[in-house]
Amino acid sequence: MKTIGLIGGMSWESTVTYYQVINETVRQQLGGLHSAKILLYSVEFDEIERCQSKGDWEESARILSDAAKRLEIAGADFIVICTNTMHKVAREVRESVSVPLLHIADVTAGKLREAGITVVGLLGTCYTMTQAFYRDVLTDNGIQVLVPGEEEIRRVNDIIFDELCMGIVREASKEALLRAIHQLQSRGAQGVILGCTELGLLVGESDVDLPVFDTALIHAREAALEALREKN
Repeated sequence: MKTIGLIGGMSWESTVTYYQVINETVRQQLGGLHSAKILLYSVEFDEIERCQSKGDWEESARILSDAAKRLEIAGADFIVICTNTMHKVAREVRESVSVPLLHIADVTAGKLREAGITVVGLLGTCYTMTQAFYRDVLTDNGIQVLVPGEEEIRRVNDIIFDELCMGIVREASKEALLRAIHQLQSRGAQGVILGCTELGLLVGESDVDLPVFDTALIHAREAALEALREKN
């Protein structure tokens, strides 16, 4: 079994999901008392968020690259960044180590293709919804990406940072998120990406009548399966 190197803590609320889902998947695949080999480097999220707010992606890349290097030294066979937004610096992180990086948008695009989705709604932080680093991966896979209007983008971003990252789950925020999803559906979305690893704490597939692609679950499950594939 390969050792998974997780860069977590962005926020730690969703890193818990990664740890649980990876181990559940390994147990489902192997049975018995099997569990995953995991190394976790949990960053200080306030430091990361301040970099995001200032647009200091160079410093963000330095912090995450340092984490990746430490995981590689400790024995990780591949790296998983447990968040969508910080894949903005995925190239820098990938180039800082000699082991592979499992990119969250790549594995999500694969699931969309498997489902035959050609038009998808994207929810996440304002960075993920409005910047090209994430959307381009999807469009390069032939998938049209729809995002909410400016007011909804701000609302979703506030729900993520002011509530979900703090472990706060509010019914009013769930209703606001569902309204944003319904608006995307009315514009032609065939499915919706929960493109922030905390959004699954608030909304699931049972809440809407179109396919939901929870990136935290997709990424974590694929990490577990990758750990079980033979080493090159």
